[in-house]
Amino acid sequence: MSRDARWKALLELLVERGRLDVEEAAAELEVSAATIRRDFDQLAEQQMLVRTRGGAVVHGVSYELPLRYKTARHASEKQRIAKAVAGLIAPGEAVGLTGGTTTTEVARALATRGDLTSGTPALTVVTNALNIANELAVRPQFKIVVTGGVARPQSYELIGPLADGVLSQITIDVAVLGVVAFDVTHGAAAHDEAEAAINRLLCERAERVVVAADSSKLGQRAFARICAADTVDTLVTDTAADTDTVRSFEEAGLRVIAV
Repeated sequence: MSRDARWKALLELLVERGRLDVEEAAAELEVSAATIRRDFDQLAEQQMLVRTRGGAVVHGVSYELPLRYKTARHASEKQRIAKAVAGLIAPGEAVGLTGGTTTTEVARALATRGDLTSGTPALTVVTNALNIANELAVRPQFKIVVTGGVARPQSYELIGPLADGVLSQITIDVAVLGVVAFDVTHGAAAHDEAEAAINRLLCERAERVVVAADSSKLGQRAFARICAADTVDTLVTDTAADTDTVRSFEEAGLRVIAV
């Protein structure tokens, strides 16, 4: 296992459990205790965790794993979801993409669609996610509009009044939301209130809204609400989604696509 893969695995275990012992982590990853101690020390230097005697704890009370350290958890599901979401977007449309691992896969799925290899433009993509803009900027057939704003390191998303200023001046055909939680009662949500505010504005500027979320996000709540469930037109998720949960979204008026 490479150091990068090991760090990702350690951070995910830490987020799940809140605390890790050196010996416990070494056993989980099948490496030596000395390797784990060194990893913990280096991650602590980057302020990714807090070192303790014999182990580590998460950095802060409310912890969000930065995008660059998220592993391919639910990777196949996210790729299937992304392909389905990309299929909902017509050539020539203006599409808004928020940040996140699933929306990044949506951007990649759009980039490889055969019918979007040419056009003037083939798509207009509006995003506040720096990593998505970076990936798509090399596609000359896509017009890329970046919102501006202050970069949030956990998600690579631009937030704040500068982003508000751009979004308030445009309209888009479809907004694709990546969320950390989506519930019929509590709506779509993010960890950070400033990020949620930008995503909410993106929804308000869109003709239709699509939530792209694997089944682990459904029926969950998070701190900052993006929008109510009934403002979402389509939910694209995976086939592991709970039947009752899917039914509740459909009864709320959403079209649910499970792939």
